[in-house]
Order: sequence, then C-alpha cells, then structure tokens
Amino acid sequence: MEGFLIYTPKITSRVRYVFKLVMNELLKVEYSLTNNLDEFQSADNPKFIYSDRRFTDDIYFRSSGLLTERGVRSLEMGVFERNGIKHFFQVNDKDSALPFDVFSAIFYLVSRYEEYLPFVPDKHKRFTAHLSFSHRIGILEKPMVNIWAEEIKQILLEKYPGFPFPVRKFKFIPTYDIDSAYAYLQKGLVRTLGGYYLALKKFDFEDIMQRTRVLLGQIKDPFDTYELQRSYQVKYDLRPLYFILFARYGTYDKNINIRNRKFNFLVKWIADYAKVGIHPSYYSVEKPELLKEEKSNLENILKKEVHRSRQHFLRLILPDTYQNLIENDIRDDYTMGYAALPGFRAGICNSFNFYNLDLEMETKLRVHPFAVMDGTLLDYMQLTPADAIDKLRELISEVKKVNGTFISLWHNESLSDKKRWQGWRKVYEALLEMVHNEKG
Repeated sequence: MEGFLIYTPKITSRVRYVFKLVMNELLKVEYSLTNNLDEFQSADNPKFIYSDRRFTDDIYFRSSGLLTERGVRSLEMGVFERNGIKHFFQVNDKDSALPFDVFSAIFYLVSRYEEYLPFVPDKHKRFTAHLSFSHRIGILEKPMVNIWAEEIKQILLEKYPGFPFPVRKFKFIPTYDIDSAYAYLQKGLVRTLGGYYLALKKFDFEDIMQRTRVLLGQIKDPFDTYELQRSYQVKYDLRPLYFILFARYGTYDKNINIRNRKFNFLVKWIADYAKVGIHPSYYSVEKPELLKEEKSNLENILKKEVHRSRQHFLRLILPDTYQNLIENDIRDDYTMGYAALPGFRAGICNSFNFYNLDLEMETKLRVHPFAVMDGTLLDYMQLTPADAIDKLRELISEVKKVNGTFISLWHNESLSDKKRWQGWRKVYEALLEMVHNEKG
C-alpha cells in the first residue's frame, strides 16, 4: 500500500521536520508532502490535510500557523483540559480531527522552543525543570509526543482500517556517568591529604577509617562498582552506555587524572564490554574548545573515535552546546533531561534529530532523552528507596504504554550502597527487574 499524502499550503523546514518525526520515525510509515491542491484531490492513496481550513472531506488537522513561522516569540498557548490531561494550541474548528494543533504542539516540545526565550537560569546556568511549560501544566512525566502520535495513528486507522502500521517495541538503555571513578584511590598525595583534613574537620571518623582501609587494600573502594555493573549486564542482557569525565581537575570536575594508568586501564576495560562516550566538563559550555581537547584525549586512550556525549551537570544551552557537539563530530547526545525532576524534557521518549531554531534547520545530531537520574530521586526529590521504586514504576509504565525507549542515568557511586546511597542499590536492581519484565 502506498504511503500517506499530506496536503499543507506551505512546506517549510518546520513542516518537513515534524512530519518526518511523526510519520517516518514514530509511526514508521511512508508519506509525502504536497502544496498542490489538484494533485492532492486527484490522488488515490491515503491522505489528510494540515491547514488553517478544510478543502475536502478528507481527514483534516487544523493548523495554528506555528510551523510556517521563523524565529521565536512569546506564544499564546491556548491551554485546555482534555481526557483529564492538559493540552495546548487549542483550535476552535469543529471539522478538525483534534481540538488542538497537534503538530505545532509536537514541534514546540521537541524543538525546545521555550529554551530559546529569555529565562532565569539556576546557579549552573541551566534551564530548570520547574520553569518548563510541561511541568507547569502537569504533563512532564508523560511522553506526550508519543501519546499524540498514537492518537494520530488511530484517527488515520478509522479512515483507512487496512493500513499496515508497524508495531513498535519497548526498549531500555541503561547509561552511566563516571564523574568520579574512585572515592579514595588514585587521587594523588595532595588530594588524599586534603580528604583526610576535611574528614577530620567534620569529625567524620568513619570516613577516615574507610579511606585508610581502602588505601591499605583491606576493602574495596566504595565507588568501584564496575564488576557489579558487569554482572547486571550479563544477567539482564543489557547494552549499557558509559560517559567518562576525562577532563582537567577543577571545582566541578573531580575525576581521576587523565594520565593515571589505573584510570586509563579502567576506561579501556569498560570499553571492552560497553559503548563509551565523552562527558564534556563543566566549563566546556563556556569554553567550547575544551570539548575538542577532552574528546581527543579519550580517543587516544580508546584507540577509536568517540561520537557520543552527555554534558557534565547536564549543562545544556541551546543551541550553542549542541552546535559545538556537531562541530566536534558528536553524532548522539544523551543530555536531554532535567536534574531536578524526572520525566520527558522534550515531551518524547524516543530519540530525534535536533532542530536548530536559530538556523531554522534540522541537524544530524541525534538527541536521546533520558527519563530519570539517580541524583534526582535522592538529592532533589529526597525520596526514600521505596518511594523511588514507585516513581520508577510509574515512569516505566508511561514509556511501555507507547512502546518507547526508557533511558536511565545512574552513577557508579550510587551503586555503592554506602553513606548517603545506603539502600539505593536495591532501587537500581528493582529498575532492572521492572524493565526486564516489561521487555518480556
């Protein structure tokens, strides 16, 4: 069967981007766009209209005009409630298949339109979860883009019941950030003495004892959870991704010295059984040249090119950060998520190409949004392990409903089950068990 023919009066780069995302990538069907009404009316294949008015009795989705604009501006969002969920870009057109401009709503979320407008950043210069439109109307924890794509599919199937839409499968991608490979080992004399001094200053004799026993080889470093991660990989047949902070030491960059032989051995050992990407340092946002240096140093150790990344501290300034990644041959980025709250920053639980609103063009940078981070649950939300498991169950359920991809962000230290992370290893193991069951 032929693909869908879509009539729209003006074919812009935004229009091309959104329909490629929805039809090709989410619904997995062929389609073509036309602005020729005669061609549309004479065509026999399945078709629908996306316009500000209806021309035929075919399926019609009302356009609000956002996809024919250029640049960004403050928008009237037209928020309303539907099926118990807040929607936006409401349209008053009884002929429209949906009471809102679904394609503009998708573009607004996926392009991160609101992050191009003026906002008050946090102390790390980040656009925060609490500023987001999705959080303010209560849809942050729902992958609305995927939900809407499924709704579009059902509308099309009502008119064309025999159309063969492929069935998607639920997927899980575990990812790890290695911000600090070891708690006590390989820190060098100055940092080690500094650690003893700080612990003594706080009267933290437990830390002094633990540090001493680790340095004497009596017990394992608490952050050395790599064999445990490997055992998870084997047990659950996982394909994890690792992002290594491979930068000069600084206020926010406190990993092991990149020339340390044991650290280099660890990085190569991880790369033997998992894919490794760069974790660009904190100040790479202000100093884009740092990315090139850090990526090159990591590539020299791995003896292969690195094409994946996730920003340290999730520092992401659009479009500059992503443009720097593109210029340094990064093809896949995993930064798209919030530190303070779980959910779907871009409203979607599948990867997508970054659209640069400054240049009004789709790029080849693939964005992979994550749904939850360990530090979000403990440090920002201050959940108990039991409550964290409940929250994970809710998020996994939302992704499973749309057969999307669930990406988690964890750290080696949170699997230590020590100090502030005591009791949290079982949270991650519950996560792995839940996604394993969902995958069947």
